[in-house]
Amino acid sequence: MIKFTIERALLLKSLAHVQSVVERRQTIPILSNVLLQSSDENGGTLILRATDNELEICDKVQASVEQAGTITVSAHKLYDIAKKLPDGAQVECSYVEDTAQLMVVSGRSRFALPTISGEGYPVMPIEDAAVSFSVTTENLKSLIERTQFAMSTEETRYNLNGIYWHVTKGDKKVLKAAATDGHRLATAEIALPEGADSMVGVIIPRKTISELTKLLAETDQDVTISVSENQIRFSFGDVVLASRLIDGTYPEYEKVIPEGNNKFLEVDSNALTTVVDRVAVISEKSRGIKLSLKQGCVVVTSSNADEGTAEDELEAGYDADPIEIGFNFRYLLDILAQIKSGTVRFSLSENTSPVLIQDAGDDTALYVLMPMRV
Repeated sequence: MIKFTIERALLLKSLAHVQSVVERRQTIPILSNVLLQSSDENGGTLILRATDNELEICDKVQASVEQAGTITVSAHKLYDIAKKLPDGAQVECSYVEDTAQLMVVSGRSRFALPTISGEGYPVMPIEDAAVSFSVTTENLKSLIERTQFAMSTEETRYNLNGIYWHVTKGDKKVLKAAATDGHRLATAEIALPEGADSMVGVIIPRKTISELTKLLAETDQDVTISVSENQIRFSFGDVVLASRLIDGTYPEYEKVIPEGNNKFLEVDSNALTTVVDRVAVISEKSRGIKLSLKQGCVVVTSSNADEGTAEDELEAGYDADPIEIGFNFRYLLDILAQIKSGTVRFSLSENTSPVLIQDAGDDTALYVLMPMRV
């Protein structure tokens, strides 16, 4: 039914791609498995496929195929076996019909794994793409890394559980990403890729973003993105990641971006990160810290009735009226981690109004942070 031999390194890399999609607790047994499809085409290939019915990863690798066929086996178990085999090992997999098991043999190591027929495996249908375009890995990483931290994790707010991609209107069109959890907003943009101008706004789920990030860490190839009404597909090399889109309406996030803030603070982002992290030792439970802005400096404080108080000060560019404003220190640190130029710029109004935060050396991303009472 199926028999092939593959290098351990190739098998392990491919399984690493697909197995993380599989949930360890599954009520549908076949969804705990990886689909193995061997073919003698092109000198022998093995296709590995895994899905949770919302997200699917497919990877193709070279293998020596003795018998073409299809079978499913535990994704995590096969991955754990491959991890523990020695470097350079050859792995032979063959189906034993009498026991309905997949024999995995490498050197003196032998494993017999239960299988489920691949005939009923739920392969995600390929929808006709309304839009298809390519982006560099660097640009795709940039869109994701600068926004993903702000995605909501509240399942009741399902339409915020992802990153919203859309093409801006007007003369200068760009591909823009936005993410918010109601407390903070992150947006980033890249030049509009050729062929993307007619793309409608789509919400890419949080798990898809997580899996895509892992895959992008291993490649520098351009990524082809195909968008249909209900689905988005990312293709690079022999790997294809397909995902359902979140069916919902993303809020009009532009309305929360402040425009009239007239108090400006510029400060070394690394120094501020260090101070905030240090002072936050006192406010681990409340997560609240206070920034007191006055001429030429910013004072960061925190207090807790049970744990005490902390205060630190650093020089800063500020010449407006003094103001005190509180933040969730974790949210602030997340934003500061995105500042690459070394200087962060805050635009403020009142201590109860949203604050606009930007990298002084990058105008393609902006962040909005809601203050908190401290």
